[in-house]
Amino acid sequence: MVVDQDQQWLLGCLTASLDPNQNVRSFAETSLNQASLQPGFGSALCRVAANKDLSLGLRQISFSHKHRFFIKKHWRENEEDFEYPLVSNEEKALIRGLLLGSLDDSHRKICTAISMDISSIATHDWPEEWPELLPFLLKLISDQNNINGVHGALRCLALLSGDLDDKDVPALVPVLFPCLHAVVSSPQSYDKYMRGKALSIFYSCISVLGAMSGVYKTETTTLVTPLLEVWMNQFSLILEHPVQPDDPDDWSLRMEVLKCLNQFVQNFPFLMESELIAIMRPLWHTFESSLQVYLRSSVEGAEDSYDGRYDSDGEEKSLDTFVIQLFEFLSTIVSSRRLAKVLASNVRELVYQTVAFLQVTEQQVHTWSTDVNQFVADEDEGSFSCRISGILLLEEVVNTFGREGINAVIDAAGKRFHESQNEKIAGSSSWWRIREAALYALASLADQLVDAEDLGTDHTNLAKFIEQLIMEDTGTGYHECPFLYARIFTAVAKFSSEINPGILEHFLNAAVRAINMDVPPPVKVGACRALLQLLPDMNRSVILPQIMNLFSSLTDLLHQASDETLILVLETLQQAIKAGHEASASIESIISPVILNVWVAHVSDPFISIDIIDVLEGAPSDVVKTAYEFCFDAVIRIILHSEDNSELQNATECLAAFISSGRQELLSWSGDPSLTMRSLLDAASRLLNPDLECSGSLFAGKYILQLILHLPSEMAPHVQDLVAALVRRMQSAEISGFKSSLLLIFARLVHMSFPNVDQFINLLVSVPADGHENSFAYVMTEWTKQQGKHLSLLRYLVGKYRGHIKSKSLVQLWPYYCQLDILNSPRSMSQAIGSRSSYAASNGGITTRAKAKSAPEQWTIIPLPMKVLALLADTLIEIQEQVLGCEDEDSEWEEVDEVNVEGEKDLLRSTGASQSSKPSYDQLEAMARTFENQDDGDGDDDFHVTDPLNEINLASYLADFMLKFSSGDRPLFDNLCQGLTNAQRNVIQTVLNR
Repeated sequence: MVVDQDQQWLLGCLTASLDPNQNVRSFAETSLNQASLQPGFGSALCRVAANKDLSLGLRQISFSHKHRFFIKKHWRENEEDFEYPLVSNEEKALIRGLLLGSLDDSHRKICTAISMDISSIATHDWPEEWPELLPFLLKLISDQNNINGVHGALRCLALLSGDLDDKDVPALVPVLFPCLHAVVSSPQSYDKYMRGKALSIFYSCISVLGAMSGVYKTETTTLVTPLLEVWMNQFSLILEHPVQPDDPDDWSLRMEVLKCLNQFVQNFPFLMESELIAIMRPLWHTFESSLQVYLRSSVEGAEDSYDGRYDSDGEEKSLDTFVIQLFEFLSTIVSSRRLAKVLASNVRELVYQTVAFLQVTEQQVHTWSTDVNQFVADEDEGSFSCRISGILLLEEVVNTFGREGINAVIDAAGKRFHESQNEKIAGSSSWWRIREAALYALASLADQLVDAEDLGTDHTNLAKFIEQLIMEDTGTGYHECPFLYARIFTAVAKFSSEINPGILEHFLNAAVRAINMDVPPPVKVGACRALLQLLPDMNRSVILPQIMNLFSSLTDLLHQASDETLILVLETLQQAIKAGHEASASIESIISPVILNVWVAHVSDPFISIDIIDVLEGAPSDVVKTAYEFCFDAVIRIILHSEDNSELQNATECLAAFISSGRQELLSWSGDPSLTMRSLLDAASRLLNPDLECSGSLFAGKYILQLILHLPSEMAPHVQDLVAALVRRMQSAEISGFKSSLLLIFARLVHMSFPNVDQFINLLVSVPADGHENSFAYVMTEWTKQQGKHLSLLRYLVGKYRGHIKSKSLVQLWPYYCQLDILNSPRSMSQAIGSRSSYAASNGGITTRAKAKSAPEQWTIIPLPMKVLALLADTLIEIQEQVLGCEDEDSEWEEVDEVNVEGEKDLLRSTGASQSSKPSYDQLEAMARTFENQDDGDGDDDFHVTDPLNEINLASYLADFMLKFSSGDRPLFDNLCQGLTNAQRNVIQTVLNR
């Protein structure tokens, strides 16, 4: 390319932008920013990037920074980051042409940069303003004489394929897939990287077809069926050869094959049923050979596993990533009842080999030995590793194959246990790995193993088998095999219901000693996990002799712990306090300062602070009192003066815990009840300050509810000021959930005022609200708006609210509507306060983003009583649909959980509901009672114990309201019903006909 004077200036500026001198770089950057406002700057940058005679550094800086920045700022008006001037259409066309002409660059980093620029422009211009893009790329892929061009086109298409939709892909399949297949099936012409990139494009397209298959089953089946044989043959050829060590490109290629197969199996199982049999043999070759490579590379650390490495496109290429994808594909097959039968004859071998993948790797030994926090984090079920993925596969095996799957797991564990014994006898230093893996598999599946009624295995007693495994190594030193001992402690905890009480006592004592000994940190972690499980169920006579030593050891451990381990120690201490309730009071002066010092040090960490607060809530009142004396003033100071949102949240929760535990007694703990109450009110005032960020005030609702519930007489004189502050805070709130939590306070205040609800309404009327006639008008407007917004969540909330205060809050808003006497309220006022109600102004069909922009949601104003009645009716509808909804699911979707469906049918039968008829009122009431009695196990919620609203049967309560309303003022009732939908009127009629 000819370099003219302008190009020379640009080259000089780009060179200067790389200068080590800060002043030179700053001047160059300023000059380039000014030049970017001139016509032709973008195309000039593109010429620099495309000039192969220039240095790689200059070309990269042009592409990777300046050009993409230019596209982002000046390419399209109405974009968020757009700045004038707008690039002219002529210059756009020139830039697009220069980019396409440069895709065959031999430098892969330059090719990647070009592809990213093309992708950025395509999001704006393709296909309408850039119709030649796809034909150009397809032509470039087909040119076997231009390998660099094929690479560039594949890289570009890989980026573009992520944005293809259900309109693009069906049209592309006939022309694109043959080009991709030509690349994948020609290992003599294209390397594994390019073949893998072609497969990644194929995967993106198949994913779109899979997503379409739910609605367009016939059309997608017609497109996919002709592809299967030719592509399955190619997949078989790739998987047939043994996996090789030190070849990450081969791992990546196989991983793309597995991803494509996974999509076929997930979305087209009825087509894959016959094809899968043919591919199982090569898949098994890949599975077995990958284990051998994994053992040498990852477990033994004898070869490179490429852990944490990425290719030039930023894609991870480690062996772990490939193995995880392999497990995911096998799990998908096993979880499909239609396809799992192809593995039925090899279940035992599959499980046996999988257990070997679960061994601790050499890298994990190094990492966990130096960082116990990482050990705790990696043991979490939400982490991402081969061990976790392998366990997920075993869980699917047990869930699908039942007793046969359980037998396979136990047999595999037994075989691996005996192998470890032989290795130990032979003098192997790593004998413990396979034994730890076997225990890890058993402990992870403990729930399924314990629940199995008839194991049907060679082991006549699961408990004896587990006891044999855990007692075998009690003579082994903690320092010799710390990870094995940590796993033994965990296994004891998991199988505590099955193990002999004497053995449990032995391990309880061992865990207490381990916490106090100089042993590797992973052993202490295992000991804490064992105590978490054993303490709640162990006999008090066994615990009490150890409890003082345990308190002392855990308190010492708090000083050493950090991050994840600190949370674990706090949870263990909480269980110890509950287990040794009597003894904990005698050392309160030791425990409380330590706990609270930890809280002060981690006040900005929400997870640690919550666990510390849980310890306080589980402690005797004497311990809480000591904690109060130690830090109450400090907590108040944080709330009054801190600007850190995390500190404010945690201090608020701590204060709420003090009130929940201390209640009325708390006021006298400091010796001056009036001063304490003043401090509590000052804290409430700061949290309700409208100038404070919503995040800082997030738990204000919980705190104020504790004040109302436990200090009602002290709060009564301040209700008017509280209402005014709540209204001001709500009007400044930007977080919907926070606003909902403040609305819940009004529900509690209404409940407190019952039966004199009118007096509270009059109070609301007397308090002004910006932009509204009064606070009553504002609160009711927000209430109906929030309630309607969250109504779709009721299906979840009704089933889960008992354990979570946030879930409770929305459900508990409903009784307010019943207690608000809309019949006796001033008729003009309740009619005047309107509520927005939406309706769709469209011609039907799916509401796409384009439709939403061209025809936004429309609103109409309806009277408040009509909106309230509609919401109450919707509540009953939600209760009805909670049970009956399962009958309406599309049978075309594969793999319905038969067990769950049967359970829901049993529930219908228990309520007397016919599956084909509308439910009666009695059935609605039974459904509501069933869901309200569901509990997720969190039984320590203070509101569950103290709040009478929990005793309300929702269906019955609403039905009584409907009956009283309809009989009390039939004309108004009939008038309001005219504004309801047919479904709302039908459900109201159901409860009236009871």
